[in-house]
Amino acid sequence: MTDVILQSVGMLGTTMIVPMAILGMVWGIFGGALPGISPSITMALLLPLTYTMEPISALVLLASTYVGAEYGGSVPAILIRTPGTNAAAATIIDGYEMKRRGRGSEALGISLWSSSVGNVVGILCLILFTAPLSQLALSFRPTTYFALGVLGLSVIATVSEGLLIKGVISALIGLAIATIGTDPVSGVARFTLGNPDLLSGVPIILVMVGLFAVSEVLDQIGTKGAWERAQPSGSRLRLPDWAGQKRITKASLIGSAIGVFCGIMPGAGGTVASFMAYNEARRFSRHPETFGKGSEEGIAAPEAANNADAGVGLIPLLSFGIPASNSTAILLGGFLIHGLIPGPVLFDRDPTLLYGLFTGLIVATIALIPAAFMTLSVCIWLVNRPKPYLMAFVLALVFTGAYSVNFSIFDLGLVLAAGVLGFAMRYFGLPMLPTILGLVLGYMIEANYRRSLVISGGDHWIFLEDRIAAVFLALALIFFVGSLVAEFRQRRRAQAQPAGSATEPREPAQ
Repeated sequence: MTDVILQSVGMLGTTMIVPMAILGMVWGIFGGALPGISPSITMALLLPLTYTMEPISALVLLASTYVGAEYGGSVPAILIRTPGTNAAAATIIDGYEMKRRGRGSEALGISLWSSSVGNVVGILCLILFTAPLSQLALSFRPTTYFALGVLGLSVIATVSEGLLIKGVISALIGLAIATIGTDPVSGVARFTLGNPDLLSGVPIILVMVGLFAVSEVLDQIGTKGAWERAQPSGSRLRLPDWAGQKRITKASLIGSAIGVFCGIMPGAGGTVASFMAYNEARRFSRHPETFGKGSEEGIAAPEAANNADAGVGLIPLLSFGIPASNSTAILLGGFLIHGLIPGPVLFDRDPTLLYGLFTGLIVATIALIPAAFMTLSVCIWLVNRPKPYLMAFVLALVFTGAYSVNFSIFDLGLVLAAGVLGFAMRYFGLPMLPTILGLVLGYMIEANYRRSLVISGGDHWIFLEDRIAAVFLALALIFFVGSLVAEFRQRRRAQAQPAGSATEPREPAQ
């Protein structure tokens, strides 16, 4: 283990880890600062460009972008009351109020400092817990991997609260796309329509880029007020002094702890972590009456939470190969591009690669504060640009990157088709993550299911004879049934409300 860690540190001088970590951090801050450009979209735009990179450089670039975008979302939340990311929504409550009172510089500094604290805690937990969990996965058999895939799909029960049926439909779309190509057992071509380009299946990278980026452009095109621009802000970045750091320490630690908890829980995500952290920080604050009126703790807690959640959220992906969010699904795409499958096998065969990734994330965390100072003025300028200019830039970047993968016009058609599919899903309120999960996990579920039945001679009891598989299947059933009960209760409450008192329906999870 010591030799592996020393080799990973030695990679700082022999690979592109440092420049890729800094570049990813800067790009992530820009992407997070642009309203409507989520961390997953920011990462998806880079995905085709990583095709020709070394694996470690590509992974560090994507992971650092994820970390940077989580902080970048707080910039427009504080300055123009528009969250750059979903997880930054809680920051608006006190961040924009501080800005209105002429303390925008302090609000930006508190957000940056707390984000750094959350990053440190999240990455520390990532380094400590990922390897032990992956060792547990070394004992997995085909039955276990099948059950793990089903457990991964059960995430739709938590991310689709109140929209469970739509979440299931979305997952089925992903599973259907995953069946295109060659049968994993018999080798027979399926649903290729005689097109040889589809024999190896639909490339996940192209589907991800189309679903997230192209569908967002199509959605923004139909949004009213696209040419409107926000009011310019002259705020600068000012980190809190020693006394200010002491005032927000407890809130930052509360937010970090909740971010770690939500990062481990499947489907919780940074948005849930942020609002939970805000509520708990107010509960344990000495001055709860200041929350909602420009409280420093009201900024520190949610920002620490969503950044800690980002680091810990990589644990399920790196330990078991299961993405728990849109952004980690994009990172999984980065692994697959280079023929790598995250999980216990990768830890066993090439631990240096993963420890190099950890090293890159540490570099990115160190670079967060100087990168924020360098990019803030540009972020403010970008925030004030009309959306058509930004969307045209995104679309050009998408097509250039998609074409550069195989220099294929057919690939561009797949990206456009995925974009149209994503736009239709947005229109009908279908969440994106279940589709990605179905697409990514479809092969693993089908292949291991059929291998298990070959081993058992068609006896399905083999899945219950494997104790770990039985536990995973039981957990999946608990998640699904629990979500059904919660949705049933939610509908009963909605029906019991007097006419006209119903709350606005929340947006579907993306």
